[in-house]
Amino acid sequence: MDRGRPPALVVQLPGASRPDSVRQNIIAGLTAPAPWVAPKHLYGPLGSRLFEAITALPEYYPTRIEKALLARHAGDIARLAGPAPTMVDLGAGNCEKAKGLFAALRPRQYVAADISAEFLQDALSVLQAVFPDMNLLGLAGDFSSGLVLPDSVGRENRLFFYPGSSIGNFAPNQALDFLALIRGQCSGGGLLIGVDLVKPASILEPAYDDALGVTAAFNLNLLNNLNGLIGSDFDVTDWRHRAFYNAPLSRIEMHLEARREAAVRWPGGERVFRKGQRIHTENSYKYALKDFKALLRQAGFGKIAAWTDERRWFALCHAGAG
Repeated sequence: MDRGRPPALVVQLPGASRPDSVRQNIIAGLTAPAPWVAPKHLYGPLGSRLFEAITALPEYYPTRIEKALLARHAGDIARLAGPAPTMVDLGAGNCEKAKGLFAALRPRQYVAADISAEFLQDALSVLQAVFPDMNLLGLAGDFSSGLVLPDSVGRENRLFFYPGSSIGNFAPNQALDFLALIRGQCSGGGLLIGVDLVKPASILEPAYDDALGVTAAFNLNLLNNLNGLIGSDFDVTDWRHRAFYNAPLSRIEMHLEARREAAVRWPGGERVFRKGQRIHTENSYKYALKDFKALLRQAGFGKIAAWTDERRWFALCHAGAG
C-alpha cells in the first residue's frame, strides 16, 4: 500500500444510538419477565472474531454454501447489478464475501457497515492493501433499527449486499420493515441477499451448537460485552449456552441459561436469575424460498433471481428496485 495514502475512513452511522439509550434498552431487556438481549450486542472486537471462527466450522454450512453460490453466479450477479455499482455491504465483518465479487462487479465505491468500528477498521486496512485505488468507506454502528447513509455514499446504482442469512435475526414483520427501508434507499439499484432455508433440526442445531464450543463462547462473550456497556457484574462461569430449533416458529433460538442462582448487579439495579432461567440472545428464522420471495415483493422489490445449492439448504437472491 502507498505509504502516503490515508487509511480507509471509518465514520459513525448517522442516527447512532446514544450510550444512555443503549444502556436503558439493555436493562429493560434484562429486567423483563422473559429476559432478553438484542443480538447486536453479541458483537464487538472479540465477538466479531469469534463469529469469523464460527464460519469456518464444519457444522456451519451457510458460509460455505453462500461462498460457492457467489463464485458460481458472479457473472449473473454483475449483469443484474449493472455497471460500476455503489456496493453497500451490511454487516460486512471481515469483508471477504464482498471482496470475492469485486472482479465481477467492479464497484465504483465499496461501503462496509458493521457494528464494531475496531474490527471494521482492521478489515478495511487489509482490503486497502489489496485494492489501493478503490474508494473504500466504513460505517460503524447499528443499522438494524434505521439505515441512514451519509452523503459520502454514492447514490448512483446502489447494490445493497446483505449476506450470511442475517435477515433471519429479524422476526418476519421486522424483516419486512427492514427490507422496505433498504428498498427506499436503492431506487434504480437492487439488493443481493442470502437466506437460510427450512431444513431438519438435525442439520440446523449443530450449526448453532458446534462440538468445539466456539458458538458457546460467542454467546457467552455477550455477558462480557454487557459488563462493559452497563457496568454489570455477570460471571460467565454462572451460565451455559443453549441453542435449539423452534419448529412452529421456524427459527433457531439461542439462549444463555443460568447454571445456578446468580445475582447480577449494575449501577442502579440488579436481578437474581434462578437456576435454569434463560436470557434469550438471538433468533435465526428459516424460510421456504417462495415465502422469502413473497416478502421481497411485499417490501417493494421487483424482478427476483434466486440461486440455491443442490440440497436447497441456502439461497442467494437478487431483487431489483428499478
